Amino acid sequence: MDFKRKIVLITGAAGGIGKAAARAFHEQGASLVLVDIHQDALEALRAELGLSADRAVLVAGDVGQEDTVRRYVQATLDTFGRIDVFFNNAGIEGQPGSLVDTDAATLDAILHVNVKGAFFGIKHVLAVMLAQRGGAIVNTSSMAGLIGFPSLGVYTASKHAVIGLTRVAAQEAAHAGVRVNAVCPGPVNTRMMRGIEAGLSEDTEAVRAQFAALVGLKRYAEPEEVAEIVLFLASDKASYVTGSIYTVDGGMTGM
Repeated sequence: MDFKRKIVLITGAAGGIGKAAARAFHEQGASLVLVDIHQDALEALRAELGLSADRAVLVAGDVGQEDTVRRYVQATLDTFGRIDVFFNNAGIEGQPGSLVDTDAATLDAILHVNVKGAFFGIKHVLAVMLAQRGGAIVNTSSMAGLIGFPSLGVYTASKHAVIGLTRVAAQEAAHAGVRVNAVCPGPVNTRMMRGIEAGLSEDTEAVRAQFAALVGLKRYAEPEEVAEIVLFLASDKASYVTGSIYTVDGGMTGM
């Protein structure tokens, strides 16, 4: 999976899976455009990975705002002239709770990032890839995009939406040689899971044990394990893979 001379755009780049993917693409020679809502987190990531100015562009902003998406796409084109890979990864978990207890603010916040952010990213990056007649998009969904999960109703709905967008985009882009796929991680050892655990119970260790028990492999994934699948789907090794939904969940949805 050689990404030398490839331009890779990653949203949610400073989070657990985004950071692992940024590191993996960098190690395989890619030039990176890293997008996150926190500028300081992006600067820390650049320092951590030792990214040189000629191989990395940082863009801070809210991916649920279409102007932010236009800005990060234009920054990529202004610097590198093309987009070879788009890891459409930014997402939030929101406050867990039953459907009847979920307020409008929580609904709006989750859909803003997870659905509008994913949609606007696909819309504007796909336009570039169709024009250049090539590219690969990998969207981050979740095992919650495939099954229901109590107390995570809006998050679940948002990740089902990502799968629908993936399948439609794959159909609309195939004629130009652009591939669109999605990854569906199960529980991953990241800040997001810490937030879900804390939102469900004060006894976070017990919640963690309950989640792990639902997984065939009886453990959480590490972010790097998800990143490896993202790299595969973005690479020429997956040249005949499009419209696919890849579970990376240790057997959780298969049990």
